[in-house]
Amino acid sequence: MTYKNFYFLGIGGIGMSAIARYFNAKGFNVAGYDRTRSKLCEELEAEGIAIHYDDNVSEIADSFKKSQDTLVIYTPAIPAEHSEFVYFKERNFTIEKRAQVLGEITRIERGLCVAGTHGKTTTSTMTAHLLKQSHVDCNAFLGGISKNYTSNLLLSDKSDLVVIEADEFDRSFHHLTPYMAVVTAVDADHLDIYGTYEAYLESFAHFTSLIQPNGCLIIKKGIALKPRLQNNVKLYTYSGTEKADFYAKNIRIGNGTIIFDFVTPSETVTNIKLGVPVLINVENSVAAMALAWLNGVTANELRSGMASYSGIRRRFETWLKSDKLTIIDDYAHHPAELEASIKSVKALYADKKVLGVFQPHLYTRTRDFYKEFAAALSHLDEAVLVEIYPAREQPIAGISSKTIYDEITCPKCLTTKAELIEILKKEQFDVLLTLGAGDIDTYLPKIVAELQTKS
Repeated sequence: MTYKNFYFLGIGGIGMSAIARYFNAKGFNVAGYDRTRSKLCEELEAEGIAIHYDDNVSEIADSFKKSQDTLVIYTPAIPAEHSEFVYFKERNFTIEKRAQVLGEITRIERGLCVAGTHGKTTTSTMTAHLLKQSHVDCNAFLGGISKNYTSNLLLSDKSDLVVIEADEFDRSFHHLTPYMAVVTAVDADHLDIYGTYEAYLESFAHFTSLIQPNGCLIIKKGIALKPRLQNNVKLYTYSGTEKADFYAKNIRIGNGTIIFDFVTPSETVTNIKLGVPVLINVENSVAAMALAWLNGVTANELRSGMASYSGIRRRFETWLKSDKLTIIDDYAHHPAELEASIKSVKALYADKKVLGVFQPHLYTRTRDFYKEFAAALSHLDEAVLVEIYPAREQPIAGISSKTIYDEITCPKCLTTKAELIEILKKEQFDVLLTLGAGDIDTYLPKIVAELQTKS
């Protein structure tokens, strides 16, 4: 790339911030705008990246106002009328989505791209950790903050492998050119973008056609996807529960631990211990270990890597653990993720009362899947719903958290974020599980402080 400066519109997003960190680490000038000063933005500022929080062209440093020197990178969440966005467009700056930039990186390095409706952040972060702590090493752009590295960006001075979370939203993953890819799931989502499930599946099929010759695709066994592969691209299947090219067997759960044997096409790696022992991570770890194994990570490195994996912020993140009370936060925001999360927690705490707080994410997703959300939440001992987190969307008439609430069959409560803590103080439970991709996690410090007396 010939640019000296990189300016980010929406720099605080998890994917955007990783690219900002990448160019900052490479010695380029990096700055940006975001609407909210989040913890992640504060971390970027501490790393020397200038960020402002008002949509105001005058706050853009003069050094970033030369079109020949500056590449502008934006997130699809930035509205077309955003004044800084308009400023750059009217002056013919080169403006790219973050996916386009990642795509260019996959054509320079060997991309290990993890796609899927759910599981992709955990699988890609596990893959990166397995490679990073092995003799192979890697670079990585992650969709979450790795707790092992307290970052969403990993860099290597010796490896040309780069792990990338391949996002299907807005067809972003079509910009990538993977060396190897994983597809974890193709349950319907983002129908506001795709219109139909058939179009959604076609988008994944197109993604598989982008894998480079002599690369490979690792696909979850049994999912409704017909890959379109170029010549000499190998196809493997994986599963957490049944025989496949890569799978788990002899799964042992107890005393807060999960141990299993990892079966590959040519060897079985015994006694894999999950560092984050939730049932859905068996499946995620099989996919991650398959990618790592195909790139030369040894059996002993797989064992030590999985045991030392600490997880991701907001993915089964434990906020409090005592004899009387456990509080766990999870980013689950799709019905299948919600069900997997709840069932994993119920399996780990089989004799405990589990209360779940769910913050729906997006009006369209609530409209499209309210019955599926309700069915997943009904596995809880008690469900509490707060208002929808709108993100980029405007309200839809007749769609609210009550749309889901009315379909739930377990004991339930409908409240607001403002009233949530008072509700929780009155309830009796052993495990609190907060769920959603909005801002529910920002309430956890107060929740933990108020409920400490239970512990």
